[in-house]
Amino acid sequence: MERCRERGLLETLSHLEVVLRNVLAEQLAARHAAAGRAGTWLDDPADELDQRARADIREARRRVVAKGKQPADGQTISELSFGFWRFLLARRYNTVLWPDLAGGFPYAPDRARTTVDGPFTRLHLFRNRLAHHERIWTEPLTERYGDILNLLRYVDPRIAQWVGQECRVPLLLSSCPVARPRP
Repeated sequence: MERCRERGLLETLSHLEVVLRNVLAEQLAARHAAAGRAGTWLDDPADELDQRARADIREARRRVVAKGKQPADGQTISELSFGFWRFLLARRYNTVLWPDLAGGFPYAPDRARTTVDGPFTRLHLFRNRLAHHERIWTEPLTERYGDILNLLRYVDPRIAQWVGQECRVPLLLSSCPVARPRP
């Protein structure tokens, strides 16, 4: 049962990851174009990204080339980790990036960075537990599933609805034969 829940949750988190990376990348591209900067936002010509983010982009481009592909933006973006995207919402970017990134979450209840960063941070930690096959028995699975749907709703309620209809997580949680301990 544990593996079944892991697969259902990883599948649902994968939908979220693709949506979030595309939304954030689109917002950064629009921001870059509006500023009239050369290259792409991944080149960071204004030196707004921290050292770690720039290193992540270099490494993503290296992996694309190692796969025999051209390091085009789309290929590079798909190689960037969930953590890369999560840390773009960190406090250090509150006045630099967030005002533009907030536009990617038009259905959020407010424009506060913490409204998006809170669930994103929890899901980043949770996703890492799943990806490393750590125990999730004591994790608040229903709450993490709620975080996924809320973030998707902030982007577009139709996406959240589609993921909710296609997702196996509620069925897996409700059919678990063993009562889960409460934290």
